[in-house]
Amino acid sequence: MKNKVSSLRKARQRSINIAAAVFLAPVLIILAVFIAYPIVDSFILSTVQWNGLSPVREPVGLANWITLVQDRFFWSAFSNNIIIMFIALITQGVLAMALATFLDTMGKKALLFKLVWFLPYLISPVAIGFLFKFALDANFGMFASIAGLFGSNVSVDLLGNPGRALYTVMGVVSWEYTPFYMILYLAAYGTIPVELYEAAAIDGASRGQYFWKISLPLLRPTIISGATVCIIGSLKYFDLVYVMTGGGPGHATELMATYMYTTSFVKRSFGYGAAVACGMFILITVVALITVYTLNRKAEEL
Repeated sequence: MKNKVSSLRKARQRSINIAAAVFLAPVLIILAVFIAYPIVDSFILSTVQWNGLSPVREPVGLANWITLVQDRFFWSAFSNNIIIMFIALITQGVLAMALATFLDTMGKKALLFKLVWFLPYLISPVAIGFLFKFALDANFGMFASIAGLFGSNVSVDLLGNPGRALYTVMGVVSWEYTPFYMILYLAAYGTIPVELYEAAAIDGASRGQYFWKISLPLLRPTIISGATVCIIGSLKYFDLVYVMTGGGPGHATELMATYMYTTSFVKRSFGYGAAVACGMFILITVVALITVYTLNRKAEEL
Protein backbone atom coordinates (compact mmCIF):
# COMPACT_ATOMS: atom_id res chain seq x y z
CA MET A 1 0.00 0.00 0.00
CA LYS A 2 2.83 2.38 0.91
CA ASN A 3 4.59 1.63 -2.39
CA LYS A 4 1.41 2.38 -4.30
CA VAL A 5 0.92 5.70 -2.51
CA SER A 6 4.56 6.58 -3.07
CA SER A 7 4.34 5.80 -6.78
CA LEU A 8 1.19 7.91 -7.08
CA ARG A 9 2.93 10.83 -5.39
CA LYS A 10 5.90 10.50 -7.73
CA ALA A 11 3.62 10.35 -10.77
CA ARG A 12 1.71 13.43 -9.58
CA GLN A 13 4.93 15.33 -8.89
CA ARG A 14 6.24 14.34 -12.33
CA SER A 15 3.08 15.64 -14.02
CA ILE A 16 3.34 18.89 -12.04
CA ASN A 17 6.98 19.30 -13.10
CA ILE A 18 6.08 18.67 -16.74
CA ALA A 19 3.23 21.20 -16.62
CA ALA A 20 5.50 23.76 -14.93
CA ALA A 21 8.19 23.22 -17.58
CA VAL A 22 5.64 23.64 -20.39
CA PHE A 23 4.32 26.92 -19.00
CA LEU A 24 7.74 28.28 -18.05
CA ALA A 25 9.47 27.36 -21.32
CA PRO A 26 8.08 30.29 -23.40
CA VAL A 27 8.98 32.78 -20.66
CA LEU A 28 12.49 31.38 -20.27
CA ILE A 29 13.02 31.45 -24.04
CA ILE A 30 11.89 35.09 -24.24
CA LEU A 31 14.13 36.05 -21.31
CA ALA A 32 17.08 34.23 -22.87
CA VAL A 33 16.60 35.74 -26.34
CA PHE A 34 15.66 39.32 -25.46
CA ILE A 35 17.48 39.87 -22.14
CA ALA A 36 20.25 37.38 -21.43
CA TYR A 37 21.63 37.19 -24.99
CA PRO A 38 21.79 41.00 -25.57
CA ILE A 39 23.56 41.49 -22.23
CA VAL A 40 26.15 38.80 -22.96
CA ASP A 41 26.59 40.01 -26.55
CA SER A 42 27.11 43.59 -25.31
CA PHE A 43 29.90 42.51 -23.00
CA ILE A 44 31.51 40.60 -25.90
CA LEU A 45 31.09 43.61 -28.21
CA SER A 46 32.77 45.84 -25.61
CA THR A 47 36.04 43.99 -26.23
CA VAL A 48 36.25 44.92 -29.93
CA GLN A 49 36.60 47.99 -32.10
CA TRP A 50 33.80 48.13 -34.70
CA ASN A 51 32.06 50.86 -36.70
CA GLY A 52 28.82 48.91 -37.12
CA LEU A 53 29.29 48.38 -40.88
CA SER A 54 32.61 46.63 -41.37
CA PRO A 55 32.44 42.82 -41.47
CA VAL A 56 35.65 42.72 -39.43
CA ARG A 57 35.66 43.38 -35.69
CA GLU A 58 39.10 44.19 -34.34
CA PRO A 59 39.69 42.69 -30.88
CA VAL A 60 41.07 45.23 -28.41
CA GLY A 61 40.74 43.32 -25.15
CA LEU A 62 40.01 45.57 -22.18
CA ALA A 63 41.07 48.78 -23.95
CA ASN A 64 37.48 50.05 -24.15
CA TRP A 65 36.96 49.39 -20.45
CA ILE A 66 40.17 51.18 -19.51
CA THR A 67 39.07 54.15 -21.60
CA LEU A 68 35.65 54.05 -19.94
CA VAL A 69 37.10 54.19 -16.44
CA GLN A 70 39.15 57.25 -17.44
CA ASP A 71 36.36 58.92 -19.46
CA ARG A 72 35.34 62.11 -17.62
CA PHE A 73 32.33 62.61 -19.91
CA PHE A 74 30.89 59.25 -18.87
CA TRP A 75 31.33 60.00 -15.17
CA SER A 76 29.91 63.48 -15.71
CA ALA A 77 26.87 61.83 -17.31
CA PHE A 78 26.61 59.46 -14.34
CA SER A 79 26.73 62.41 -11.92
CA ASN A 80 23.94 64.10 -13.93
CA ASN A 81 21.89 60.93 -13.55
CA ILE A 82 22.47 61.01 -9.79
CA ILE A 83 21.42 64.68 -9.62
CA ILE A 84 18.27 63.88 -11.59
CA MET A 85 17.60 60.92 -9.30
CA PHE A 86 17.58 63.09 -6.17
CA ILE A 87 15.54 65.84 -7.84
CA ALA A 88 13.03 63.26 -9.09
CA LEU A 89 12.66 61.75 -5.61
CA ILE A 90 11.93 65.17 -4.12
CA THR A 91 9.78 66.77 -6.81
CA GLN A 92 7.88 63.79 -8.19
CA GLY A 93 7.44 62.03 -4.86
CA VAL A 94 6.31 65.06 -2.83
CA LEU A 95 4.16 66.58 -5.58
CA ALA A 96 2.54 63.24 -6.41
CA MET A 97 1.72 62.66 -2.75
CA ALA A 98 0.19 66.15 -2.46
CA LEU A 99 -1.95 65.63 -5.58
CA ALA A 100 -3.03 62.14 -4.49
CA THR A 101 -3.97 63.46 -1.03
CA PHE A 102 -6.04 66.24 -2.60
CA LEU A 103 -7.84 63.81 -4.92
CA ASP A 104 -8.51 61.37 -2.09
CA THR A 105 -9.89 64.18 0.08
CA MET A 106 -12.15 65.60 -2.64
CA GLY A 107 -13.41 62.20 -3.83
CA LYS A 108 -15.66 62.23 -6.90
CA LYS A 109 -15.68 66.04 -6.95
CA ALA A 110 -12.07 65.99 -8.21
CA LEU A 111 -12.72 63.79 -11.26
CA LEU A 112 -11.87 66.62 -13.67
CA PHE A 113 -8.62 67.33 -11.81
CA LYS A 114 -7.71 63.64 -11.99
CA LEU A 115 -8.21 63.54 -15.76
CA VAL A 116 -6.32 66.79 -16.42
CA TRP A 117 -3.40 65.95 -14.14
CA PHE A 118 -2.99 62.48 -15.66
CA LEU A 119 -2.84 63.76 -19.26
CA PRO A 120 0.94 64.43 -19.34
CA TYR A 121 1.67 60.76 -18.67
CA LEU A 122 -0.46 59.74 -21.66
CA ILE A 123 1.58 61.83 -24.10
CA SER A 124 4.62 60.35 -25.82
CA PRO A 125 7.93 61.51 -24.27
CA VAL A 126 9.21 62.34 -27.76
CA ALA A 127 6.18 64.55 -28.41
CA ILE A 128 6.65 66.27 -25.04
CA GLY A 129 10.33 66.80 -25.83
CA PHE A 130 9.57 68.52 -29.14
CA LEU A 131 6.77 70.55 -27.54
CA PHE A 132 8.97 71.98 -24.79
CA LYS A 133 11.99 72.33 -27.07
CA PHE A 134 10.06 74.86 -29.13
CA ALA A 135 8.19 76.34 -26.14
CA LEU A 136 11.50 77.08 -24.39
CA ASP A 137 13.36 78.29 -27.47
CA ALA A 138 15.45 81.38 -26.68
CA ASN A 139 14.35 83.25 -29.83
CA PHE A 140 10.66 82.50 -30.42
CA GLY A 141 9.62 80.36 -27.44
CA MET A 142 6.93 81.06 -24.87
CA PHE A 143 9.22 82.65 -22.28
CA ALA A 144 11.10 84.59 -24.94
CA SER A 145 7.82 86.09 -26.15
CA ILE A 146 6.82 87.05 -22.61
CA ALA A 147 10.27 88.52 -21.93
CA GLY A 148 10.04 90.52 -25.15
CA LEU A 149 7.13 92.45 -23.67
CA PHE A 150 9.52 93.95 -21.12
CA GLY A 151 12.23 95.01 -23.54
CA SER A 152 14.08 93.90 -26.65
CA ASN A 153 17.31 93.19 -24.75
CA VAL A 154 15.71 90.72 -22.35
CA SER A 155 16.51 87.09 -23.19
CA VAL A 156 15.48 83.88 -21.46
CA ASP A 157 17.56 80.91 -22.60
CA LEU A 158 16.78 77.95 -20.36
CA LEU A 159 17.96 75.11 -22.61
CA GLY A 160 21.04 76.89 -23.95
CA ASN A 161 22.43 77.85 -20.55
CA PRO A 162 24.71 75.09 -19.12
CA GLY A 163 23.84 76.10 -15.57
CA ARG A 164 20.08 75.89 -16.06
CA ALA A 165 19.57 73.31 -18.81
CA LEU A 166 19.68 70.20 -16.59
CA TYR A 167 17.15 71.64 -14.11
CA THR A 168 14.90 72.80 -16.94
CA VAL A 169 14.89 69.34 -18.47
CA MET A 170 14.25 67.83 -15.03
CA GLY A 171 11.24 70.10 -14.61
CA VAL A 172 9.75 68.75 -17.84
CA VAL A 173 10.53 65.17 -16.82
CA SER A 174 8.82 65.71 -13.47
CA TRP A 175 5.80 67.22 -15.23
CA GLU A 176 5.47 64.06 -17.33
CA TYR A 177 6.06 61.36 -14.70
CA THR A 178 4.46 62.86 -11.57
CA PRO A 179 0.98 61.63 -12.67
CA PHE A 180 2.24 58.02 -12.58
CA TYR A 181 3.19 58.27 -8.92
CA MET A 182 0.02 60.27 -8.22
CA ILE A 183 -2.12 57.36 -9.43
CA LEU A 184 0.09 54.91 -7.53
CA TYR A 185 -0.41 56.75 -4.24
CA LEU A 186 -4.09 57.35 -4.95
CA ALA A 187 -4.59 53.61 -5.42
CA ALA A 188 -2.80 53.03 -2.12
CA TYR A 189 -5.17 55.49 -0.46
CA GLY A 190 -8.03 53.29 -1.63
CA THR A 191 -6.71 50.39 0.45
CA ILE A 192 -6.97 52.36 3.71
CA PRO A 193 -10.23 51.42 5.50
CA VAL A 194 -12.70 54.29 5.82
CA GLU A 195 -13.31 53.22 9.41
CA LEU A 196 -9.88 54.52 10.38
CA TYR A 197 -10.72 58.02 9.19
CA GLU A 198 -14.11 57.90 10.90
CA ALA A 199 -12.51 56.76 14.16
CA ALA A 200 -9.89 59.51 13.91
CA ALA A 201 -12.59 62.12 13.25
CA ILE A 202 -14.58 60.93 16.29
CA ASP A 203 -11.44 61.26 18.42
CA GLY A 204 -11.10 64.85 17.25
CA ALA A 205 -8.09 64.41 14.94
CA SER A 206 -7.59 67.07 12.28
CA ARG A 207 -7.00 66.28 8.62
CA GLY A 208 -3.30 66.97 9.05
CA GLN A 209 -3.02 64.72 12.10
CA TYR A 210 -4.84 61.96 10.22
CA PHE A 211 -2.37 62.28 7.32
CA TRP A 212 0.82 62.25 9.41
CA LYS A 213 -0.24 59.74 12.06
CA ILE A 214 -2.40 57.29 10.09
CA SER A 215 -2.27 57.69 6.30
CA LEU A 216 1.47 58.20 5.85
CA PRO A 217 2.55 55.15 7.94
CA LEU A 218 0.06 52.96 6.07
CA LEU A 219 1.28 54.31 2.72
CA ARG A 220 4.95 53.66 3.58
CA PRO A 221 5.23 50.33 1.61
CA THR A 222 3.81 52.01 -1.50
CA ILE A 223 6.09 55.02 -1.03
CA ILE A 224 9.09 52.67 -0.83
CA SER A 225 8.01 50.90 -4.02
CA GLY A 226 7.47 54.24 -5.77
CA ALA A 227 10.87 55.52 -4.64
CA THR A 228 12.54 52.36 -5.96
CA VAL A 229 10.87 52.72 -9.36
CA CYS A 230 11.77 56.43 -9.43
CA ILE A 231 15.44 55.80 -8.65
CA ILE A 232 15.85 53.08 -11.27
CA GLY A 233 13.93 55.08 -13.87
CA SER A 234 16.03 58.19 -13.22
CA LEU A 235 19.15 56.29 -14.19
CA LYS A 236 17.65 55.28 -17.55
CA TYR A 237 16.20 58.55 -18.90
CA PHE A 238 16.87 58.98 -22.60
CA ASP A 239 14.15 59.90 -25.10
CA LEU A 240 12.81 63.17 -23.68
CA VAL A 241 16.27 64.46 -22.74
CA TYR A 242 17.80 63.55 -26.10
CA VAL A 243 14.98 65.23 -28.04
CA MET A 244 15.17 68.44 -25.98
CA THR A 245 18.93 68.97 -25.75
CA GLY A 246 20.79 66.01 -27.26
CA GLY A 247 22.96 66.08 -24.14
CA GLY A 248 23.95 69.72 -24.59
CA PRO A 249 24.81 72.48 -24.31
CA GLY A 250 28.26 70.96 -24.19
CA HIS A 251 27.69 68.00 -21.90
CA ALA A 252 25.52 69.87 -19.37
CA THR A 253 22.52 67.54 -19.78
CA GLU A 254 24.45 64.47 -20.90
CA LEU A 255 23.13 61.27 -19.31
CA MET A 256 24.54 57.77 -19.51
CA ALA A 257 21.89 56.71 -22.04
CA THR A 258 22.36 59.75 -24.29
CA TYR A 259 26.16 59.35 -24.12
CA MET A 260 25.82 55.69 -25.10
CA TYR A 261 23.58 56.58 -28.06
CA THR A 262 25.86 59.37 -29.27
CA THR A 263 28.96 57.19 -28.97
CA SER A 264 27.39 54.26 -30.80
CA PHE A 265 25.16 55.77 -33.50
CA VAL A 266 26.60 59.26 -34.06
CA LYS A 267 30.33 58.61 -33.64
CA ARG A 268 29.81 55.02 -34.90
CA SER A 269 32.06 53.52 -32.23
CA PHE A 270 29.98 50.47 -31.39
CA GLY A 271 32.66 48.72 -29.38
CA TYR A 272 33.14 51.62 -27.00
CA GLY A 273 29.39 52.29 -27.05
CA ALA A 274 28.84 48.72 -25.86
CA ALA A 275 31.34 49.34 -23.06
CA VAL A 276 29.35 52.43 -22.05
CA ALA A 277 26.14 50.40 -22.10
CA CYS A 278 27.71 47.67 -19.96
CA GLY A 279 29.08 50.23 -17.52
CA MET A 280 25.61 51.76 -17.34
CA PHE A 281 24.13 48.31 -16.69
CA ILE A 282 26.59 47.64 -13.86
CA LEU A 283 26.06 51.02 -12.19
CA ILE A 284 22.26 50.83 -12.40
CA THR A 285 22.32 47.30 -10.98
CA VAL A 286 24.54 48.34 -8.08
CA VAL A 287 22.46 51.43 -7.27
CA ALA A 288 19.23 49.44 -7.54
CA LEU A 289 20.49 46.68 -5.23
CA ILE A 290 21.73 49.20 -2.66
CA THR A 291 18.43 51.08 -2.85
CA VAL A 292 16.25 47.99 -2.46
CA TYR A 293 18.39 46.69 0.41
CA THR A 294 18.39 50.03 2.22
CA LEU A 295 14.67 50.71 1.81
CA ASN A 296 13.66 47.17 2.79
CA ARG A 297 15.94 47.30 5.85
CA LYS A 298 14.38 50.57 6.99
CA ALA A 299 10.91 49.15 6.38
CA GLU A 300 11.72 46.14 8.59
CA GLU A 301 13.05 48.42 11.34
CA LEU A 302 9.83 50.40 11.28
